[in-house]
Amino acid sequence: MLDNGVDFEAQKELLIQHIREKGVRDERVLEAIRRVPRHLMVPEEYRWHAYIDHALPIGEGQTISQPSLVATMTELLALQGNERVLEIGTGSGYQAAILTLLCRELITIERYPRLALRAYQVLTALHFPPFVLVMGDGTQGFPPLAPYDRIIVTAGAGRVPPPLLEQLSPNEGRLLLPLGSRTQQVLTLIIKRGERLLTRTYGECVFVPLIGKYGWSPEEAL
Repeated sequence: MLDNGVDFEAQKELLIQHIREKGVRDERVLEAIRRVPRHLMVPEEYRWHAYIDHALPIGEGQTISQPSLVATMTELLALQGNERVLEIGTGSGYQAAILTLLCRELITIERYPRLALRAYQVLTALHFPPFVLVMGDGTQGFPPLAPYDRIIVTAGAGRVPPPLLEQLSPNEGRLLLPLGSRTQQVLTLIIKRGERLLTRTYGECVFVPLIGKYGWSPEEAL
């Protein structure tokens, strides 16, 4: 189907092929990406670039992550469909939309009201499964619905926020976040087994800074 003369579906299939070539193998993840119209989640001036494998600005100094990185992070969560997932950084709603198709329950936190409102409106209009949207400081998690089987952070952290570890399920709970400096991080997976924490890393990445009580201050993030 063409949208103003542009075949977004064909572009999306080329993108999915590219994501496969980058090593993502989980068919459920790839199918979720196929079902999410990324071109409707970016500002209109960037719509024609939606299926290029690049991050794009969405306002408030934030970005929508490159699709291959979204796919990789989603695959690392190892979702089976029965998990309660906490997402830190709703942003455009792109990652959230994918997660709603793959888990039982999604709670997503966004600190910027304008982004939160737009993401909610877009996901609701597109009839994605219900989710809980919280406006606030994501570094503090959301205790009322803890524990979480999976926690994904979509901004760069200088340290692991202690509340997120506390709210992570001890039964093979997975916390995934970009960890490092303000300008460059390493994709880090923490698996919680009772009192034990197992850490694995998956290469360098660059995300906007995670701002909050247990993250960077607004001044540090400039």
